[in-house]
Formats: sequence, structure tokens, C-alpha cells
Amino acid sequence: MAESRSPTPASVWRNPIHFLAFGFGSGAMPRAPGTWGTLAALPFVLLWQQLPVGGYALVLLLSTLLGIWLCHRTAADLGVHDHGGIVWDEFVGLWIALWLAPPGWLWLLAGFVLFRLFDIWKPWPIGWVDRRVGGGLGIMLDDILAGIMALLVLQGAQWLL
Repeated sequence: MAESRSPTPASVWRNPIHFLAFGFGSGAMPRAPGTWGTLAALPFVLLWQQLPVGGYALVLLLSTLLGIWLCHRTAADLGVHDHGGIVWDEFVGLWIALWLAPPGWLWLLAGFVLFRLFDIWKPWPIGWVDRRVGGGLGIMLDDILAGIMALLVLQGAQWLL
């Protein structure tokens, strides 16, 4: 339920909570902040892939819980349900999409593209959740689902190949 693009508030650069919710500032890009946020999340995947599967899963759990709080707090502070610049949800969605992906740039690219497609297209149940769930959970949940869908497609592709 992303709102139309509002100007980037100055608080993004001085409030650490807003700075994180805006993906270390990547959500402040004037065009396609979700795509820029997803790109900014990509280098972290290279770190998370060095962890054992359970360690990466723990990162996903903690970043999701942190994200629900970050997104809720930032949206409340800004007075906008889902400001377009809040991209922590894209970070977590991409990290989910690439959780069990094999190493290599082709897999990273495929996960990136699949996640963005599901996040933009919003097939059921993503669109339904996006329209009906509010607060920090609502901001995060549609991207979590887009990440899970991308993860499933990537795993299917890996199995087929």
C-alpha cells in the first residue's frame, strides 16, 4: 500500500531509525526507491551467504523483527503509512529471496529480478496483504511474501537445472 512518492524528509539524515528504514539512505533516491533499496541490499547477501543456513535464517528473523519496528516507527513519525522511501522491507524481501540460492552472480541477478517482479506485480496474496494489513507488519509483510515467492521460483529453477 505504498503511498505516492513524498519528498524525502530531512530526518532521514539525522535520525538513525529513519536512516535504517530508508535503507541507509538508498530510499531517498528520487525515482524507483524500491529498486535502489533492493540494489543496496544486494552486497549484504554476499555476507549472509558466508553464514551457515541456520545463521542466515537467524539474520532473516532478526532483520524482519527489527524491520517491523523500524518501518512502524518511521511511518508513524512521518505520518505516512508506507512512504515510498521506506525500503528496509525491500532489504529483507531480497534477503529472503536469496536465502538458499547457490553462489554466483547469475543467481543474485535472478533473485533480484524475481523479487522486484513479485514486489511490483503483487500477485495474490501479496496484493491482498498490501491493501489490508497496516502498520510496520503491513509494510514488511508484502515484501516478505514477494521474497518467499521469489525464493520458491529460484529453488524450483535450481532443482530443474
